Amino acid sequence: MMSERRVIVYIAVSIDGYIAGENDDLQFLSVVEVPGEDYGYSEFIKTIDTVILGRKTYDKVMSIISEFPHQDKITYVITRKVVESNGTLNFYAGDLKELIATLKSASGKNIFVDGGAEIIHQLMEFDLIDEFILSVIPVFLGDGIRLFKENRPERKMTLLNSKSFSSGLIQSHYIRRRC
Repeated sequence: MMSERRVIVYIAVSIDGYIAGENDDLQFLSVVEVPGEDYGYSEFIKTIDTVILGRKTYDKVMSIISEFPHQDKITYVITRKVVESNGTLNFYAGDLKELIATLKSASGKNIFVDGGAEIIHQLMEFDLIDEFILSVIPVFLGDGIRLFKENRPERKMTLLNSKSFSSGLIQSHYIRRRC
């Protein structure tokens, strides 16, 4: 019997809850850069074959690097504009609930939600996130893009595990408690 695909948010966040500073600044991530340390990302990425991210996140990634990092995965960039897809890179302007239902009904590995805050909020509203892996960076940003928006629904979570690293990063893995 095949296990159900899980929708997993794997993301870095400041102590005060921001995934980016003012003007989408990601410099705070460098606080925990340690040569050879990827905080479990390479093992995590082996468990997924599909990536979902918002258009703003996609645009930010592509402004920093020249080659899309998830080329070997089926990727859905959630957008309001219809844009032609390119190989495994799909620009999706349809219903997010339908997309998740379709993906979860198909066989495959887990589904990685790579940001941003808007997409995570929508998925939380629809109760479609199964797990959160939060890497807390030891810095207060004070302002920027909050990971969790106001007026989000209450969701009960269970801590699966938590690990601290010498850089000060603490990574906690939560699963959705469905009662």
